[in-house]
Amino acid sequence: MSFPAAPSAASAHSRSEPPAEHDRERIRVEVDAALRADVSLLGGLLGRVLVEAGGAELLDDVERLRGLAIAGYEGDSEAFGIAEGLVEGFTPDRAEQVARAFTVYFHLANLAEEHHRVRVLRERDAAGAPEADGLADAVARLEQEVGADEARRRLDALRFHPVFTAHPTEARRRAVASGIRRIADLLARRDGAAPGALTTADLDRRLLEEIDVLWRTSPIRTTRPTPLDEVRTAMSIFDQTVFEIVPRVYRLLDDWLLGDRAGLDAPQAPAFVRFGSWIGADRDGNPFVTAEVTEQAAAVQAEHVLLGLERAATRIGRTLTLDSADTPPSTELVDLAARQTALAPDVASQIGVRAPHEPHRRALLVIAARIAATREHSAGGAAHGSALAYASPEDLLADLRTVQGSLRSSGAARSANGELQHLIWQVETFGFHLAELEVRQHSKVHRQALDEVRAGGEQSDQTREVLDVFRTITRLQQRYGVRAARRYIVSFTQSTDDLANVYELAAAALGSAEDAPVLDVIPLFETFADLDAATGILDGLITLPQVQARLEASGRKLEVMLGYSDSSKDVGPVSATLALHAAQARIARWAARNDIELTLFHGRGGALGRGGGPANEAVLAQPPGSVDGRFKVTEQGEVIFAHYGDQAIAVRHVEQMAAATLLASAPSNEARTREAADRFAELGSRLDEVSRARFFELVKADGFAPWFAQVTPMEEVGLLALGSRPARRGLSVESLEDLRAIPWVFAWTQARINLTGWFGLGSALAAIEDDALLREAYAEWPLFASMIDNVEMSLAKTDVRLAERYLALGDRPELASLVLDELALTREQVLRTAGHAELLARRPVLRRAVRLRSPYVDALSLLQLRALRSVRADGRVDPVDADRRLLLLTVNGIAAGLQNTG
Repeated sequence: MSFPAAPSAASAHSRSEPPAEHDRERIRVEVDAALRADVSLLGGLLGRVLVEAGGAELLDDVERLRGLAIAGYEGDSEAFGIAEGLVEGFTPDRAEQVARAFTVYFHLANLAEEHHRVRVLRERDAAGAPEADGLADAVARLEQEVGADEARRRLDALRFHPVFTAHPTEARRRAVASGIRRIADLLARRDGAAPGALTTADLDRRLLEEIDVLWRTSPIRTTRPTPLDEVRTAMSIFDQTVFEIVPRVYRLLDDWLLGDRAGLDAPQAPAFVRFGSWIGADRDGNPFVTAEVTEQAAAVQAEHVLLGLERAATRIGRTLTLDSADTPPSTELVDLAARQTALAPDVASQIGVRAPHEPHRRALLVIAARIAATREHSAGGAAHGSALAYASPEDLLADLRTVQGSLRSSGAARSANGELQHLIWQVETFGFHLAELEVRQHSKVHRQALDEVRAGGEQSDQTREVLDVFRTITRLQQRYGVRAARRYIVSFTQSTDDLANVYELAAAALGSAEDAPVLDVIPLFETFADLDAATGILDGLITLPQVQARLEASGRKLEVMLGYSDSSKDVGPVSATLALHAAQARIARWAARNDIELTLFHGRGGALGRGGGPANEAVLAQPPGSVDGRFKVTEQGEVIFAHYGDQAIAVRHVEQMAAATLLASAPSNEARTREAADRFAELGSRLDEVSRARFFELVKADGFAPWFAQVTPMEEVGLLALGSRPARRGLSVESLEDLRAIPWVFAWTQARINLTGWFGLGSALAAIEDDALLREAYAEWPLFASMIDNVEMSLAKTDVRLAERYLALGDRPELASLVLDELALTREQVLRTAGHAELLARRPVLRRAVRLRSPYVDALSLLQLRALRSVRADGRVDPVDADRRLLLLTVNGIAAGLQNTG
């Protein structure tokens, strides 16, 4: 099996090439050869596994389909027809084997690309090539515009706040993901094999073993994961990357800020990252997330972070072997040691025996013991741990800073400002809770519960559960601190009453408003109508006594969440993009009028129909005043693994996002976005009007929703055990309101149409007869340019031949023609607007990646079409049927091939 290398789409998002072009081009040429070698190696090993498992005939069938798919993609219609016939002639067993072969290939290609991205980053670091979109560059540019003092003030106030969610867009089983990670580790060891390590032959044998395991592992989950399964999956990301990379990001910035004084002077980089999580707390539409689950999720998170802090403190403490003769303790450290001895004489004595003349070591090891006791107490462990346990992260920070201060005062600046500072940054970032659990519930559920509470009498199970959540939040705040769980998000907020209801329910649950937990109730505006009404609802929100009290206590901080998915499903991708931008501008002006420190929380997904695309570019395109040094965003499903699965990539992602957050509020960027919004307001209004009308022409057609379910694998996506949350709100899909946004996007992507990312834009652009105006908007209006670039990528991943075949599965030729006509028009108009001869002309690496991947995805699509035709024709509903199984297998494979599926 000799698949060619496909460059990573994720490495090609930038619209403009940064400086040091010659260095980057040299690096690219050098590492591309290594990428091709990696993919060739893995493809060859996969071919051997296929022969061993299924005989040479299996590999021959895979290779024949691959060759025909490539020829068909390059325009040979006869080859494409032969490929269809070949697929139709496969036995059920052979069709499944071929689908699995292509799926495994994509997993291997994806991990090779990730390995390649890490290689690129390391080569750039070694070459000293500065990152134009990195933090150091952002601070330098900001200093030029606003001066050093103001730039420093903005840096100190910087906040990047990713929130992990368990939306079901990660199609891989955990067993598959683990196997992929083992193969990636072996590939990395092979890359840097050193004398005395395993030989290349040994590593290749291990790779064959792991690829064989991957081939023999069913890619389809047999049972849905529980919410706690999803929590544990997220914990693997925190343990392996997030906990470790946070201090690395801060250190990169600090080294730049201090220059030659780095390590000698006190660190200047602020701890600007905070993490949140909906996993185990988001109950909107998920009956499996209960109050008990939320409490268990918090306990799992606390166990992981406290264990991480304990290990770090122990490791660092053991290295602080500084003798008191050369590094005498400060008075404050002596006092701390006395308090430690009084608190835990046995522990202090035992450590003192091992380090009698090493006071800093003794102090930090006792601190580690206290963190261990905190963990035991948090988990409900031994009673003796409660006295030794820390009451709060602030108490732990005070002790760590006492040790740090003593080291500085005794001249050991490098020990004070090195690994010990990393631990301090980790405590500042994660506290004792790791990631704040954010509860989300639908406004309708609150209204129903409150009606029952006010009426008195017997309460339903749902209402009792709603009230239990507030009691759980109270316990979590008492155990882990208010930071652990204070945000409460109300989805489908349509009035101020929807927010006031939460405070009334909390008071009812705890007996009084005084006993209720600290809550920051956050409106989530999702539909077009809700976005339009947002500022009026917020006017009412800040009159609520509970909100006024929180504003006074927090320094007038307020958070508002914006939903990308439902707004796009509501009015189409173009109108949703413009509506979200306009809503942000209105909310930012409202916040300024009311002296509010606003944080906008962006509910973005991975696919373009759900706010996807390069996130750092999206930050820079936000309206003036809407970022102001704070950016909060959901990281969903497959995006979590893409952004945080590898430490080097995670560092780069966090740094890029933080840099963009700083620069979004730079005077030059705000002036550009403001002037563009004013200049092109009439153009935006026309695009909104025409695109929305075109979108409604499709989705409001009689019988559209059932037709959609017929021409895409939407129903089958629901059968995949992707996540704990149900795929739809009702028992059937009779309207778009019945369907959640995630499977809406996922299904169109599977059908190779990607409708949710572009539909309506072609008609809207065609209504603008002024070519020069469109070209100017593309060059000067960041929001418009980002939309056009993202649609280009979406269109590049569509396939008209396959789209025709999927649409033919439904007996509605007029709807099929509507989709295909708009697809052709959108392609034509996007090229016209961008001034390109072909799609992705400005992003050649991404263009090459799409072209290399697409034929292999085509092969899986042909297999999926075979299965869909059979299932649709026979009307069978047995999920273990061979055709249904083939369909589910191809869903996994196509998701792996296209990557940004949800």
